[in-house]
Amino acid sequence: MEGAEIYSAPGFLSHTHCHHIIGLIDGVASPSRLVDEKDWDGYRTSFSGDVDPRDTVVRALDERLAALTGIAPGHGESLQGQRYNRGEYYHEHWDWFDTEAPYWLRESRNGGQRSWTAMVYLNAVDEGGSTDFVHLGLKVAPSAGSLLIWNNALPDGSPNPLTMHAARPVLRGVKYVVTKWFRARPWN
Repeated sequence: MEGAEIYSAPGFLSHTHCHHIIGLIDGVASPSRLVDEKDWDGYRTSFSGDVDPRDTVVRALDERLAALTGIAPGHGESLQGQRYNRGEYYHEHWDWFDTEAPYWLRESRNGGQRSWTAMVYLNAVDEGGSTDFVHLGLKVAPSAGSLLIWNNALPDGSPNPLTMHAARPVLRGVKYVVTKWFRARPWN
């Protein structure tokens, strides 16, 4: 895609594995938070949580994503599952960190900038729930087992503002995704 590296892989994860991870998400999901909560009430209304890294399906997915990207596994954050019920959304945002924000000092010590995002849709949604890259005119509808992956950086390593995206409201059904963020340095 012009302006950003964005790739998709339909059928990346089997329906059996998707269903398994959905069960894990339902077991850990709590109201989603933001890195910087101040003045952002209502900006993200989903439920999320880190899935068990010892689970065999989760470990296998972690390994596949690291192999696919060529990024050392130690640079990856824990897989986080998200559930969007009817009407829930996440407004426009970037996955990279604002280096001017107060939280940056903490994140810079914890692996630094987010370099890549890998997101797997775990189910189809009856209506709504697309991922929209607002500056690129790209809208991706959820499809069970499909991988969506993008580089959060420009070629010089600085954050790419064109990767701003939004999880649009689910109009009918429920949306499940699992997300893996990779850091510029080892994450701890």
